[in-house]
Amino acid sequence: MSHFSTLRTKITDSEILKASLCDLGVTVKTNADVRGYNGQCVRSDIVAVLEGEYDLGWSRNGDGSFDLIADLWGVAKKHNQTELINSINQKYAVNKTLAAIKQRGLQNANVKLVVQK
Repeated sequence: MSHFSTLRTKITDSEILKASLCDLGVTVKTNADVRGYNGQCVRSDIVAVLEGEYDLGWSRNGDGSFDLIADLWGVAKKHNQTELINSINQKYAVNKTLAAIKQRGLQNANVKLVVQK
């Protein structure tokens, strides 16, 4: 029986996701195995290699978005999974916004991002 869960995300840009993970100090692999319970693995397009025995992975859907794949029970043994996933999503949103601003030729614009809880 698999311990892996699959969660829908709004993440669509693999390069920004990888950069966001790197910004957070997470080692990133592409087309790699996500480690789970008792040595189980699932192949994913992008893998965040976490401290410990468990990883987070993202696999692209037909609609271009990514699903998050992980053994969430295992991740929670060593990490606060809610804070971890929220920090990844937050960093992704900031980097996606900044990339969109640069695409529109607004590199020199003053940008103020406000993060609210």
